[in-house]
Amino acid sequence: MSHRCEILVGVLLIFNFPSPGSVSKAIEIVRSDLDPEINLDIPNFQMRDAIDDIRWDKEGIMVAQFRKGRKPSRQNETYEILANGTLKIKHLKGYYNSTYRVVVYDTDGKRVLEQSFDLRILEMVSTPKISWDCHSTNLTCEVIKGTNPELILYQNGKRLTQGRLKVIRYQLTNLNAAFKCTASNKVSEESTVAAISCSGEGLNSYLVAGVCAGGLLLFFVALLIFYVSKRKKQNSRRNDEELEVKAHRTTSEDRSPKPSQISTSPPPNAAVAQPPPPPGHRVQTPGPRPLPPSHRVQHQPQKRAPPSGTQVRQQRGPPLPRPRVQPKPPHGAAENSPSPSSN
Repeated sequence: MSHRCEILVGVLLIFNFPSPGSVSKAIEIVRSDLDPEINLDIPNFQMRDAIDDIRWDKEGIMVAQFRKGRKPSRQNETYEILANGTLKIKHLKGYYNSTYRVVVYDTDGKRVLEQSFDLRILEMVSTPKISWDCHSTNLTCEVIKGTNPELILYQNGKRLTQGRLKVIRYQLTNLNAAFKCTASNKVSEESTVAAISCSGEGLNSYLVAGVCAGGLLLFFVALLIFYVSKRKKQNSRRNDEELEVKAHRTTSEDRSPKPSQISTSPPPNAAVAQPPPPPGHRVQTPGPRPLPPSHRVQHQPQKRAPPSGTQVRQQRGPPLPRPRVQPKPPHGAAENSPSPSSN
């Protein structure tokens, strides 16, 4: 693979003809991190006596210099400038990725040539790995190492999918087939082949997935029903409590006396407030008055509980007037009836 890259660099150098004093486009050079060293040759340049100064710099910082009649100078052991003006870089690592520039001057101090090199150190890709899952019917091709790898998946020589990633996936349609995965970048290429067999396992995976999904759905439905029933019970309990409170308030209001009843009830001292008897009537002493036997039997009032002392005192007033002529009781009745004095 390194010979292929060297041929590519040679072609780029052949078609690059810079005019004296001109600045050419940067030359891209790609190398593997496993290469021990690299030489940056100046294209279309030959060392001659008229050349006085050759300077190499990395992003504006001089790393090596050649001057006529003097010993070549360098920044450190990594860089070395050869007699023909070539820059040698030793111990290649990823952090040497940068742009290098060379400037050539003649003895008159005139700039003869200027050229830039875009150096890229790439990590070689590792052998890809193919894995698959018969339950999910997914096939995976993965590469662990490599800078900017490109993965390509084949089945029976037909390209299925590709991508500039370290992992690519493919949904299997044929569960019994051979697959090839290739990983490559500009400095290396690796591939692997695997034959898979998933007879009858794909259907089982769909069945298991369907059962799991159905069970999960039933669980959520049961949870929703439980929540709704619990909310209904709480609402009914709350309504019962509110009705009980309202009934208690209504009973309390019914038991309390109404203002209309209080105003219409007769005053307790109504007997005291009775008008005095007319002047023609004689005041009788209080006491029971005997009635005729006929009247005593027919108009006998119902017995009532004796009033309290306060009520008797409040209801006692002037006696009712008696008629002037009282009827004479019969002779037998007068003898049998007790006299008022005896009572």
